[in-house]
Amino acid sequence: MKLFNTKLIVVAAALAVMGGVAATALHAGTEVKDEIIMNNPAYEKHTKAIVTFTHKKHVDEYKATCGECHHDKDNKPLTELKAGDNVQNCIECHKNPGKAKSTKDKKLTDKEKREFHADAIHDNCIECHKTANEKKTGKKTGGPSPTKCDECHPKAKK
Repeated sequence: MKLFNTKLIVVAAALAVMGGVAATALHAGTEVKDEIIMNNPAYEKHTKAIVTFTHKKHVDEYKATCGECHHDKDNKPLTELKAGDNVQNCIECHKNPGKAKSTKDKKLTDKEKREFHADAIHDNCIECHKTANEKKTGKKTGGPSPTKCDECHPKAKK
């Protein structure tokens, strides 16, 4: 009986360890790549050069926090987010590739525009860059942070 109890304890301990490893694997988060090439397959064709985003530069040099880019469904910053946590790709919520198009009959709201991937990303990045410029220079444009199309999407040299 004592041998059976010992075996039972060993099996239970092994199962607990395996369960812990499996749970850790499930909740391990995602790899935070330093460089992210913003080439989303949802787009058939890109009309401008592809941007390469660098986490390291934004965190180390600009002191950006995760919540400045990553947000919840109500557009509130994910302030508790840390490197390695699971995050969704922007296109998961901002499902429409490209930009929204207002018509002369209907001007879209900001919320309607944010349903479009390109609008959501551009609004997020450009507003942050304008804020950074204003802190450094007192002006929203013309500072060290790019705010114009060709500053982030340079034309290919011929």
